[in-house]
Order: sequence, then C-alpha cells, then structure tokens
Amino acid sequence: MTNPVTAFTGKFLQVLIDQKWEYAARVNSSDVVAIAALVEDHLVLTEQFRHPVQANVIDLPAGLVGDEADAPDEAAQSAAERELEEETGFVAKSWTEAITVPTSPGLTAETVRIFVAHDLSRTSHGGGVGQEEITVHLVRRDGLIDFFTRQQAAGKMIDPKVYVALHLLDFRPTS
Repeated sequence: MTNPVTAFTGKFLQVLIDQKWEYAARVNSSDVVAIAALVEDHLVLTEQFRHPVQANVIDLPAGLVGDEADAPDEAAQSAAERELEEETGFVAKSWTEAITVPTSPGLTAETVRIFVAHDLSRTSHGGGVGQEEITVHLVRRDGLIDFFTRQQAAGKMIDPKVYVALHLLDFRPTS
C-alpha cells in the first residue's frame, strides 16, 4: 500500500485515493464496536433510521470508539460498555472481545470489534443520546425468524452483524 492522498475531508468522513482506488475513512474516531448480548433467552437488538440506506435498520448495539471530545483515547471495551448502556439501558458484569471484522472492505478501511456482554442488568430504557432515536428490541430465540421476516416485510433491513452475533452466542433460531 502506498501513501494515500486525501481527496475530501468532511465533518465525519474522509475520502482517500490510493493509486487508483478510492475509499472512505472516519474522521474523529479510532474504531467501531458492536455488542452481542443476551438477556435470559432474548437477543438484545437496536433499531434506528440510517440515512445512507434510507431505512430503519435492526442492528446490534454499536458505536464509535474515541468519538467523545473528552475521551479521544478511549479503549474499545470502554466504548462498548458506554454504547450498550446508552443505547439499550443494559450494563454487563463481564465482557469478551470476540472478533474484529471489516465493515465493507471494498469501500472503507473501517473494522468493527464485536464484544460479547455477559450477565446483563438494566439500569434505564436506553434509546441513545442527543439526536439518536433508538428503539430497543428484546427478541426471544423461538421468535427470531418470525421477527426478522416481519421487520423485512415492513421495509426494515437486518444488519449482517446480527447473524455474526447469533453464531458468537451459539444462539440458533428455532422458528
């Protein structure tokens, strides 16, 4: 890889050119985290409108690392803990960093670290911070396939990280 040239820098993204390839990078964050979490026999999911796809997306609780002005050197697990509580109202007693995967390797250098949160308890209703409008879904194992089918029929999208989480949690849908 050569030294890329910056073609554009915006408030959140930067477009880089490396020889003949253009790709995007985030400005003001060092990484992305997502959280796979179970409460009893329920998978913890979030839903929010995503402008690039112009649809509501069912996803894992997730967020950026180091995007808070007072914590630019934030550790990935600290970001995971913060995001889980902000978005869902849950806190976990223990954590496992499970896997790091590229989000869209043909478009961006971004990766996401997926953590597994263990022994959850609820401290609030979640919903996000600031202008975030996050809906929390707790979906039973025996209702996952029906839930996904209903959500997609309603025009919502299911983020593929959800399926990675099912594998990491050994949480196989039964119907």
